[in-house]
Amino acid sequence: MVTKAPETRIVDSYRIACDGGEGALGHPRVWLSIPPATGFVECPYCDCKYIHHAFKDKLSAA
Repeated sequence: MVTKAPETRIVDSYRIACDGGEGALGHPRVWLSIPPATGFVECPYCDCKYIHHAFKDKLSAA
């Protein structure tokens, strides 16, 4: 069995909501704040990584 890698999304806002994106199979909606110093945040439920567009070239290869 192979585990899928967590998803990475580029966003325009420093405050975002994540609900797992799978309707009833997702998770409770949580609001996450991207720290301006790091440029990214990970969802504590689904491990999706949200990268602010200003940091995409710096972090997408990491």
